[in-house]
Amino acid sequence: MDYTPIKKSNIDQLSVEPNLLNLQKTREAFKWEDIDRELDGLEGGGLNIAYEVLDRHVETSNKDKIALYWEGKNGETETFSFHDLSRLTNRFANVLTKLGVKKGDRVFTYMDRIPEIFICLLGALKVGGVIGPLFSAFGPDAVKDRLGDCEARVLITTPKLVPTAHEILEDLPALETIIIVNKRGRDYDLKDKEVSYEDLMKGASDEFDIEKTDKEDYAIIHYTSGTTGKPKGVVHAHQAIMGHYATAKYVLDLHPEDIYWCTADPGWVTGTSYGIFGPWSNGISQVVYEGGFGAGHWYRIIEKYKVTVWYTAPTAIRMLMKAGEKPVSKHNLTSLRYTCSVGEPLNPEAVVWGDKVVGLPFHDNWWQTETGCIQIANYPVQDIRPGSMGRPFLGVTATILDDNFEKELSPGEEGHLALKKGWPSMFRTYWNKQELYDSRFKGDWYITGDKATRDEEGYFWFVGRADDVINTGGHLVGPFEVESVLIEHPAVAEAGVIGIPDPLVMEVIKAFVSLKDGYEPSDDLIKDIKRFARKKLHALACPRKLEFLPGLPKTKSGKIMRRLLKARELGLPEGDTSTLEE
Repeated sequence: MDYTPIKKSNIDQLSVEPNLLNLQKTREAFKWEDIDRELDGLEGGGLNIAYEVLDRHVETSNKDKIALYWEGKNGETETFSFHDLSRLTNRFANVLTKLGVKKGDRVFTYMDRIPEIFICLLGALKVGGVIGPLFSAFGPDAVKDRLGDCEARVLITTPKLVPTAHEILEDLPALETIIIVNKRGRDYDLKDKEVSYEDLMKGASDEFDIEKTDKEDYAIIHYTSGTTGKPKGVVHAHQAIMGHYATAKYVLDLHPEDIYWCTADPGWVTGTSYGIFGPWSNGISQVVYEGGFGAGHWYRIIEKYKVTVWYTAPTAIRMLMKAGEKPVSKHNLTSLRYTCSVGEPLNPEAVVWGDKVVGLPFHDNWWQTETGCIQIANYPVQDIRPGSMGRPFLGVTATILDDNFEKELSPGEEGHLALKKGWPSMFRTYWNKQELYDSRFKGDWYITGDKATRDEEGYFWFVGRADDVINTGGHLVGPFEVESVLIEHPAVAEAGVIGIPDPLVMEVIKAFVSLKDGYEPSDDLIKDIKRFARKKLHALACPRKLEFLPGLPKTKSGKIMRRLLKARELGLPEGDTSTLEE
């Protein structure tokens, strides 16, 4: 279905001198060096994300400005100024120093969206630690894989989630300390390796000499799934703050008077790049809501805090669409001036729905865990082409390459989306997987793994993943990770996992299972296998559907042919089957 481009009719809703009007200057006029000069840097040289996000504002008129409006799932509220957060992160940096944490040590958080997660992550950066935020819905295997891979020394969690850590402690010899954040005062007795966040913070100083990190020192590690093997750790350096700052300013169009809301959890890259670093490096007030999705709750948050810029995900927008127009009519959303989306391709009808029902079209943009910040976007000063990723950011060169990664293709030709390497937030490595990292580059190009096209006007259009990673609700799930859990079930001999199209979350996970001798297919067994998976995987990685097969299609070398499973499920051509085991 073709959609008429949405004209830049909302430009009068922007501030008097919109940041985004700067996009009308020539691309040649943009220089990353200019962005570097807009940041303060550390005294005597060096760069630290936490300093740019918090401490530099303490020396300005932003000192007492509200940085965080927090609302808990039970309705409780807290506010923190930039000065408050600077002091609290100093305290936590002193806590970590007392515990022996030093530059380069890996410090992970495993919490719900409570204020302490921001304090802990930024405090760890001040020490020079490499932070690793984990999604609170991760199961024990997911947590073990990530902490074990990079030999994390510290885990910060809560009484609610710490039982998961206890299940895997024997497999994590490098983990020395578990810090328990008991925000709601639950009855809890500390166990081996555990210390109390609240007790340690009481005795810590508000003053801290920030570690003199270099722009190339590692700062954050996000784990993302691949098609084979365990999750891989995507590592970013402190220089990434340049990308966060610039794109939050020029793509999200953040202004000093804005109230901003990013709905992403800090356990995902969007929740750090644009739920912490981007807005706060620009001195912006933001809202964080601990509760889960609910159309009425979300609209209430926008109305209550007078949110002006809203950054959310296509899955959430589709769920809002499913809830209908009635919940919208009960709330005043006129504070909104700009709405954005990221995580997966945004359906054209979702853009049109936002324009009609919310009063603003959602501006889709594209980036990856590896890119660190937004690379391609729809801007308010440019017409939206519903279904398009938009145009490249000023400091980014994007193209479409042929299958040999040598020739740039003409407009309209489908190929591999590639970015010219060298932007500040480009990932620096996959943790302990340098060969894999090197394989992602061909000459000067970073190969994104996405297939796309580009039109005559420079808009890019997503086609699909070049591999078989499953995109469910905007989160990438590796089949191998799910299959590994399924075959741990006593009845399962083999498992093959694919993504099948879903109108709400783009893809849902379907598992094909062959059983061990002595077991028979049944509805009860399907339920038992699903329950088993839910105990070990985060919710998004659990199979929604499960089908028993006598045997799974495999190559002669024994590799399960997921491509063939998907083709048969969807009634597509099976393609080359010359390597299929007979």
